[in-house]
Amino acid sequence: MGRNLQSGERLRPVDLARGHGLSTQAIRNYEEAGILPAAGRTPHGYRTYTSLHVGALRAFLALVPGHGHRTATSVMRAVNQGAVDEAFRLIDESHAQLLDDRRTLQTVESALRDLEPTTASEPAEVSGPGGTFIGPLAGKLGIRPATLRKWERAGLVRPRRDSRTGYRVYDEADVRDARLAHQLRRGGYLLKQIAPLIAQVRAAGGLEPLEAALSDWHGRLSVRGRAMLTGAAQLEAYLRRRDRDSGFDDGVKG
Repeated sequence: MGRNLQSGERLRPVDLARGHGLSTQAIRNYEEAGILPAAGRTPHGYRTYTSLHVGALRAFLALVPGHGHRTATSVMRAVNQGAVDEAFRLIDESHAQLLDDRRTLQTVESALRDLEPTTASEPAEVSGPGGTFIGPLAGKLGIRPATLRKWERAGLVRPRRDSRTGYRVYDEADVRDARLAHQLRRGGYLLKQIAPLIAQVRAAGGLEPLEAALSDWHGRLSVRGRAMLTGAAQLEAYLRRRDRDSGFDDGVKG
């Protein structure tokens, strides 16, 4: 807002909207969704807002970048209904998800670091250019062929079939994916956890392009983490304002 509101000062929907670059319809929608407390009404039925509504709007807009629109909406609705513990639970879930995303990123980076580089001096047991059969690949990884077939069913590797023999043939990308899957399995990860990581490697076009993707991933997690701090500060300010406002619950109810 462009000015400091005095206690008891009333705002029109357009005042609240303009102060945050929104439309008046958005303000009405936020109120209907429970993001804002119910507005007061003039004798003629027009909505009026106060500094409490300004605080609620600021808290919601600050929560969205870190938690997403859906969670931010649920948090504000819970607070405005007096279910503050539920709001805190939703925020905790977002933080837990962020931590899980960080651990996933660390796992991918660790697995990539631990992959042994393939050298030209290694024996090439292939069926053709860039193609390896299941037996040699399983032997190279120190696993059974049945394990590779299980990984195939889980989507971790996608070998083609030899047109003459029908045998599985693993190209360079399949070998890469199998090595990465093997490293992650050694780290204790389940197949259902590994599959989306392998998909990210494929989408990046290999391990080298994935380095840039990992750097971007780091940046996005940092931005999200800082946005959560900003959202927490604005939500705390709103909670304090509610506590001081005798017309609203004191925030103790769960």
